[in-house]
Amino acid sequence: MNRIQRQDICEFACNFTLSKNLRNSDILVTGATGLIGSTLVRCLLALNENIRICCPVRNKDKAISMYGETDSSLSFVESDLLEFTENLKGDFKYIIHCASPTDGKYMASNPVETYELSTDTTRNLLRYAKEHKDCSMVYISSLEYYGQIFEEKTITEDQQGYIDIKSPRSSYPLGKRSAEYLCRAYAMEYGVNVKTARLTQTFGAGVAANDNRVFAQFARSIISGNDIIMHTDGTSAKPYVYTTDCIRAILYILIKGKNGESYNVANDDTYISIKELAYFLRDEFNPSIKVRFEKNTEMKYAPTTKLKLSSEKLRQLGWKPLYGLKEMFERLINSMKE
Repeated sequence: MNRIQRQDICEFACNFTLSKNLRNSDILVTGATGLIGSTLVRCLLALNENIRICCPVRNKDKAISMYGETDSSLSFVESDLLEFTENLKGDFKYIIHCASPTDGKYMASNPVETYELSTDTTRNLLRYAKEHKDCSMVYISSLEYYGQIFEEKTITEDQQGYIDIKSPRSSYPLGKRSAEYLCRAYAMEYGVNVKTARLTQTFGAGVAANDNRVFAQFARSIISGNDIIMHTDGTSAKPYVYTTDCIRAILYILIKGKNGESYNVANDDTYISIKELAYFLRDEFNPSIKVRFEKNTEMKYAPTTKLKLSSEKLRQLGWKPLYGLKEMFERLINSMKE
């Protein structure tokens, strides 16, 4: 962890008001080597509430290297995730299912694996929660659940847009929709304690130096002084949320959310198009560089859409974001420099 990450974790631990609800809990976290999963694990451990966390991982050595020296409060199980969830043992009070691909090229070239990772692992975890009535679960979904929406209107959790089922890249949003439906169905039919956190684009300290998502590409251009290269027309628009704001939202949903319901996780005030974001970052952080347009169809970006997400439903649980767009990028850029 670098200095910015440590500051983020400390701020979270000092100000998270629901920590006592997690005291003495055994928690299963999937996707623990990803940005959201790893930030979540570190935040939970920093609460010092005698929380024990189990993380299934593909490479145990990589996980140990990422987290450094750990004690008995954090354990890793090296396993294929589907196999792990099919044979899940233990007595977990909470399950937070973060595992998901993030690379658009992978989604497009592996549509079956992308879709099944969402549906099959979620089904297995729901079956576990059905048998363990005291277990509560949050499924981590995505704003891509909404598909394409072309009107610039406020998007609440009960709306949907168009998804092209002929596109292999659609394996990701369709998998998210399917998994969300399973969560709702298990809650309605079997009374399973499960909720969905529908995340917008999330970033912050700890983003990998080679992350290829747009926000990371832009941040690297700011740092290096190279021009920002736009591979699309940049008309897609969405809000953003900072990593630790996202973690607090997930835990609010886990502890206070209504079973079977989905909640948008976004900072409404950060809604901006990709093109506007490029110029915003140039003007705020490095006015000497240019924004250039070089279309690239090989990158497999998500289809153009306008997702002005409303977080009102989440705010009614008591959550609110702490970081605005400029501060989010300041922390990301300083973290990447370190």
